[in-house]
Amino acid sequence: MNIEELRDYCLSKPDSEETFPFGEDTMVFKVNGKMFLLTGLEYSPPQFNVKCDPEFAIELRERFPCVQPGYHMNKQHWNTVICDGSVNDSVYRQWIDHSYELVAASSRKKIVKKSNVKKKVVGKKAKGKRA
Repeated sequence: MNIEELRDYCLSKPDSEETFPFGEDTMVFKVNGKMFLLTGLEYSPPQFNVKCDPEFAIELRERFPCVQPGYHMNKQHWNTVICDGSVNDSVYRQWIDHSYELVAASSRKKIVKKSNVKKKVVGKKAKGKRA
């Protein structure tokens, strides 16, 4: 997978956006404002960081030499994947999908929770007051 294919795939995800919060050499892809993938443009072969379930992250690192603990990230939740051709592009896409789904699900839960808090505040009756 080259950098253009990586970018196109990330942007094909619903509600995804491309940002450059760390400078022009680092692409960050977000869903609902939360990061699900980042990659440095200077790497050859390309490599990217993806969020991962902690147990699955360890399993991937043990099975695939191209998967390493997340560089400059929380190593419990992030993996660095090197696109060295040792796995098929469909496998890279599966790992990207896993990251996207984790982040999208987490942000959906937070949105629902905030919405429920607002409903409780708006619908709350004042104590001791009669209509």
